[in-house]
Amino acid sequence: MAALHSITLQFQNAFLRLTFFLICLAALLAVSATLLSALGVLPWLSMQAGFGEAPAKDAGMSIQIGLTALILMLAFYLPANARMMALENNHRKFALNMHDIADAYQMAHAADRGGLFMMSSEFDAVKERMGFLRQHPDLQSLEPEILELAAQMSQISHELARTYGDAQVERARMFLQQRQEEIELFQQRLEEAQVIQNELRQWTRDVEMEETIARSQLTRLRDELFELLPELSTQLHTPRNKGASKASSVVAMSPLRPAE
Repeated sequence: MAALHSITLQFQNAFLRLTFFLICLAALLAVSATLLSALGVLPWLSMQAGFGEAPAKDAGMSIQIGLTALILMLAFYLPANARMMALENNHRKFALNMHDIADAYQMAHAADRGGLFMMSSEFDAVKERMGFLRQHPDLQSLEPEILELAAQMSQISHELARTYGDAQVERARMFLQQRQEEIELFQQRLEEAQVIQNELRQWTRDVEMEETIARSQLTRLRDELFELLPELSTQLHTPRNKGASKASSVVAMSPLRPAE
């Protein structure tokens, strides 16, 4: 839509300029023809006309003079239209100049953030910025008023450029990058710790399971031993009397069962 609007405005300006040229040319030709006709060099316009039944005398001459007067009035009206067109063009140029001012200010502000300008007083600072903008290859076609305004804007925002200078911004970025690396390293170590914790938990479960299996095997082995040695089992389960003799007792073992 913006491109279509721009094309329409350009076509309108071209058509208005063509109309202005044609009206001026028509006025010049009409005045010249009327003057030559009045001097007798050229004949007057001949035309039959009348009011009602009575024919009008010299109708062609009257029509020629009237058309010439009308074209002259249009020609005298054109300067007002030209002033309107000039105002429109100035408005468009003003918008274009504002865009140029913004571009020049951005370049000056970027240079100020880089620490290029060293003057402290207001007059010297503006002068230094204007010299920088005049020497910039992309701004050589701009008017001095635009460069001066951009330099003044850059001088006003000098404190902002000092606060957010390139060195300060780079240092802040490095600090944030280091914090980000520390966070990533912490996350990596946390993941490793979680893996180790899971391994230790699984190992603990395996050891407990093996202990349970070993305990149940020991119990089954003891039960089997008691079945094989009933006398020993009776002796182990029967408590000793206090008055019994402390002589060594020997329990005869039953003969071994033949192997099946």
